[in-house]
Amino acid sequence: MKKLLFQFDTDQHPAVFDTVVAYDGGADHVVGFGGLTPDNVGSLVEGAIFTRAPKDKKNTAIFIGGSNVTSGQHLLNAVQKKFFMGFQVSVMLDSNGCNTTAAAGVATLASSVSLVGKKAVVLAGTGPVGQRAAVMLAKEGAEVTLTSRHIFSAEEACYAMRERFGVDIRPLEAPDCDTRGDAIKDAQIVFATGAAGVELLKPAHWENNDSLEILMDANATPPLGIGGSDMMDRGEIRHGKILWGAIGFGNFKLALHRACIGNLFEANNQVLDAENIFALAKQMAK
Repeated sequence: MKKLLFQFDTDQHPAVFDTVVAYDGGADHVVGFGGLTPDNVGSLVEGAIFTRAPKDKKNTAIFIGGSNVTSGQHLLNAVQKKFFMGFQVSVMLDSNGCNTTAAAGVATLASSVSLVGKKAVVLAGTGPVGQRAAVMLAKEGAEVTLTSRHIFSAEEACYAMRERFGVDIRPLEAPDCDTRGDAIKDAQIVFATGAAGVELLKPAHWENNDSLEILMDANATPPLGIGGSDMMDRGEIRHGKILWGAIGFGNFKLALHRACIGNLFEANNQVLDAENIFALAKQMAK
């Protein structure tokens, strides 16, 4: 029986990236739908859960993507509300790579240094990857600060994470390189999660910072988020710090994403969100 993955995207067009990884992860056919909301997804879910016998439902799965993690979370909730006893399929949330990128990144950080009790700063962290990275760092025992150009955006993101995951993350307004440099002065860990092609730190802001132990940048589009780093950095030691670039941990992110897709077809009752995707990442990182 064919393994069918239905790609539910909150944006107008389903992401090509997610489609490619879905095939590489073991799906036989991927069918994408864009512009989905909690109000219009119901009939699609019903089509997925009513068409195969109970023993065969594990061969149908749903992937939720899009650029906005809050919209993705609402769509996931709406999909789950359509499930009932014996009529459900496995579903995965990874809006803009939020869970797989953050999980791969934080699991990599945790395999390099202990996170417990460390001060961690997630730069430009109000996007999907930044929010989930902040949550995972906090869950691992780090004291986390999340920066944004605007304090209200940082506060909104931190409130949403506290409501969803029960973690306390400190919001901080840092609109330029100098204020972000000040934000990391006492930190041991920096995870840059800004928009592609935006420099968040210049070399002078981190090279001579004696408190820093490890820096990671999720941006692979020049200029990089952390000036003086390299997208290919894979645990390189530079100025006494461990550096990881987007490509350096990107292979792990892709492997994790593919593994999650494969797991969707092992049973029909799985919900892959931040918690269990991160758990799988930590297991794979060992």
